[in-house]
Amino acid sequence: MDRSNGGQAVLALNAVTFRRNGIQILDGVDFTVRTGERWALLGENGAGKSTILSLCGGLAHPSSGTVDILGHRVGRVDLREIRCLIGHVNPRHPLRGAPSVTEVVLTGITGTIELPMRWEPTDTDLKKAHSLITDIGLDSHREAPWPTLSQGERGRALIARALAGDPQLLLLDEPTTGLDLAARERLLETLDGLAESNVTSLLVTHHLEELPATTTHAALIRQGTLTAAGPVKQVVTSENISKAFDYPIRVTRDEGRWGARRSR
Repeated sequence: MDRSNGGQAVLALNAVTFRRNGIQILDGVDFTVRTGERWALLGENGAGKSTILSLCGGLAHPSSGTVDILGHRVGRVDLREIRCLIGHVNPRHPLRGAPSVTEVVLTGITGTIELPMRWEPTDTDLKKAHSLITDIGLDSHREAPWPTLSQGERGRALIARALAGDPQLLLLDEPTTGLDLAARERLLETLDGLAESNVTSLLVTHHLEELPATTTHAALIRQGTLTAAGPVKQVVTSENISKAFDYPIRVTRDEGRWGARRSR
């Protein structure tokens, strides 16, 4: 567990285990995310990444150990109070119909999947939504219907939606899923831009190429156990990545971006 930052803890998992239907999914997970840090959680499919993200988002309780989110211990507080302080970016976000980009972003303010009936945004709400849409490079698509957007445009819109609620913590669940190369790069540029706002974040992925250049810390998980956690340059190494994926990997870094190839 890394505490080198010295800032306030936003997330703290201590000796966390999680079992489902008698099957152990997480075993003794420990790490702390502090204010302004941008973490990446890496591991192969089925390693336990999504379970950790559910715990960090107040969507699940640990079987044992403790989870503290924004100073509140899971199990001792109404999780609904915590969830409204967390922004989620999930490419599988369930949307029906054809809302505009502006309407989707506004749901980040209401904290709902769809805009509530009879709810009307204030001028301040609209100004905020439009500003975020501009920031993510979708100003020309402000009123575009959701079904007409590319997967990459939807991903950026969901980032704006998550930020609309002024979250104290941003959780990103494999946000580049399904994107082509250009769309992935545009989305990563958007994520790098968030560093200026000092938003604390945790991003889940299993591809080193999908790490934003502004990532500060990383945690590696294999079969429900953390194999390394701390500053990204110390954690994302050939040795550590090879151990986490149980495969010989040579890690590279060029202009702040990571890459991986089979080690020979």
